[in-house]
Amino acid sequence: MSSSPIHTVPTNRRHISLCSVCGDKASGKHYGVMSCDGCRGFFKRSVRRKIEYKCKGDSICQVDVNRRNQCQACRFQRCLAVKMKPN
Repeated sequence: MSSSPIHTVPTNRRHISLCSVCGDKASGKHYGVMSCDGCRGFFKRSVRRKIEYKCKGDSICQVDVNRRNQCQACRFQRCLAVKMKPN
């Protein structure tokens, strides 16, 4: 079983891990991948409430730190693509 890659950015002697979903600063490993608190909470709510999102575009929306709240459907698909697991 392979895990998603951990992206880090070197800063003066320590590395900052980046969220596998949106690229923001990760707060730790959540649901199996390095992620920020925002994506962790979004994934948690989406799974617990069994929400089914629909993209208003072509399901190819950019999911990054500045646009992660623009399309919930594409953000949730990105969570699944980086192998976030609900358990």
